[in-house]
Amino acid sequence: MTDKQKQSITEDQWQDAKLIWDYHQMHHEPRSCDVAIGLGSHDLGVAAFAAQLYRAGLFATLVFSGGNSPTTAARFPRGEAVHFREHALELRVPDEAILLEPNAGNTGQNITLSREVLAAAGVEPQSVLLISKPYMERRSYATARKLWPEVEVVCASEPLEFDDYVKAIGDEKLVIDMLVGDLQRVIEYPKLGFAVEQEVPGEVHAAYERLLGAGFDSRILKP
Repeated sequence: MTDKQKQSITEDQWQDAKLIWDYHQMHHEPRSCDVAIGLGSHDLGVAAFAAQLYRAGLFATLVFSGGNSPTTAARFPRGEAVHFREHALELRVPDEAILLEPNAGNTGQNITLSREVLAAAGVEPQSVLLISKPYMERRSYATARKLWPEVEVVCASEPLEFDDYVKAIGDEKLVIDMLVGDLQRVIEYPKLGFAVEQEVPGEVHAAYERLLGAGFDSRILKP
């Protein structure tokens, strides 16, 4: 962290954020699956890691899913999935291995529309490798279990430590805001029927409440 950012984010808040970061990850061991879905976001590392796993032989078919959102439109003007596909092609993933789902605007649509794209291609998987940002693993898992319960879901993300991810993004406050926002969705989405419920340990929930109270709330869904 820079000196300025150290002044605004305390060590206790940093430790709370690391606790939530660890909770968001499912700690699955990446393994061979019938297909993979790369979930669109601001993080091009998803496409890079998907390419790495493809070259390791973990799957034969890769769907990139995602349209535009307010947080990615400037970075990926032609849509998240389109830019992810182009990056994967640069990393030696063959074009015939990639299916494109360019319309999803949220995680539920990532799952349902990717499923439709696969079905249209004649692919009905029994297992799916979900590749996402590190702190999106648990929410994507809970969403997939709700919307596609008949498939086995394995989660994967770039194997980065929290500090390294923050450095890569370059905005400590924003990353913590995103961690808090994703945890709110893990807690609240099951009540809305969007995801299956996930147990939130007491220490994780307490860290969430402290960070929320300290103003790390730019990604919180408002009532």
